[in-house]
Amino acid sequence: MGSLSLEMDFEPSPMTPRSLALTPRSLARRRLFPNVENKKQKERATSGRDIICIERLSLLSLQSCENVQNGFRNNQHISKWRDGLFRLRAKLLQNKDRPTIINVTIGTTFKGAIDDVDVILETLKDCGHSQDRFYIHCDAALCGLMTPFINNMISFKKPIGSVTISGHKFLGCPMPCGVQITRKSYINNLSTNVEYIASVDATISGSRNGLTPIFLWYSLSAKGQIGLQKDVKRCLDNAKYLKDRLQQAGINVMLNELSIIVVLERPRDHEFVHRWQLSCVKDMAHVIVMPGITREMLDNFISELVQQRKQWYKDGKAEAPCVGEDIGAQNCACSYHKIDYISP
Repeated sequence: MGSLSLEMDFEPSPMTPRSLALTPRSLARRRLFPNVENKKQKERATSGRDIICIERLSLLSLQSCENVQNGFRNNQHISKWRDGLFRLRAKLLQNKDRPTIINVTIGTTFKGAIDDVDVILETLKDCGHSQDRFYIHCDAALCGLMTPFINNMISFKKPIGSVTISGHKFLGCPMPCGVQITRKSYINNLSTNVEYIASVDATISGSRNGLTPIFLWYSLSAKGQIGLQKDVKRCLDNAKYLKDRLQQAGINVMLNELSIIVVLERPRDHEFVHRWQLSCVKDMAHVIVMPGITREMLDNFISELVQQRKQWYKDGKAEAPCVGEDIGAQNCACSYHKIDYISP
C-alpha cells in the first residue's frame, strides 16, 4: 500500500496538461508500429486506421459492480454495465487482428466512476489479445494519489502502459501540472538526442516547465506518505459522511465506491449554486470533498441546503427532480423510486 508498484522499467515524466492528453496514444502508436518504413505506412499508422482506440470505458465502473454485489435490483445500471462489457468484447473480437489502445478512466470527472482495470485485462485475454497487441493508459488525474492507499488498482506489475496524475488537484499545487509515469522502453522510443543542449529530449513540445516540478517536490515532501494517507482517509470519510447526511435528509445523492465526489440533485436556486460554487450537469450537482474541506463546512452546506429545499418545495407545486436514470434508482429519493428503494 502507498506505492504504485514501480519497477526498474518505469520512469516519471513531468508533462503539461495538453501533452498528458496527447502522449498515451502517440506512445502506443510508436510502440505498435516500430518498423514502419515508408511514408504511406507512417500516415496510416498516425491516422489510427490500423488500431482500435477505445477512449472511455466508464460503463465498466465500480459503481455498477457495486450495485450487483450489494444485491440492488437496479436493472438499468446492471444493463449498462453488461452492455458496456458486451460492446468492449464485441469490438475486440471484431478487430482481433488489430492492435488496441484503451484509455482507462480512474475517476470520471463528474461522478467519480472508476473503470475496473482487472475486468478489462481479463476481457482482453479472453478475446485473444496478447500483451504485445494492446496498450492501456490510466487517466488518474484526481484519484492517482489516492488509489495507492486504497488498493492495488494501478500497478505496473499489471500490463498497463502508462498512468497520468495531476499535481494541481488532490495534491493542491498552485498551477496546472502533472506527471506521466510510463515504461522506460517507451520513453526511449520517443527520445531524441539534442546536440546543442547535450541531452536527450523526451517531451512532445521540445520543452517543459521547470517550476512545476519544484511545486510537486515541495508538496510531496511537505506531506510525505503518512500525510497523503491521512488526507485520503479523511476525504473518503468526509465524502461518506456527506452522502449519509444528505440521504438521511431525503435528498437524491450518490457516492461511487473509492470516490470523493458526491453527486446530488441540482439545487433550484441559482444563488445557492453560485454561493457554494457547485458544478452542475442536467438535474445533478456534485461536491468534490478535497483535503481542505472540513466537517464544519459540510455541516453548514447540509444545513443550508435542507432549509432552502423546504422553501423550494413547500407548496407542493414542485417536486425534487427524478435523477434515477443518472445516479441509479436506489439513490433517487423521488416519490416514484423511494417506494421501491428504502435506504438502509
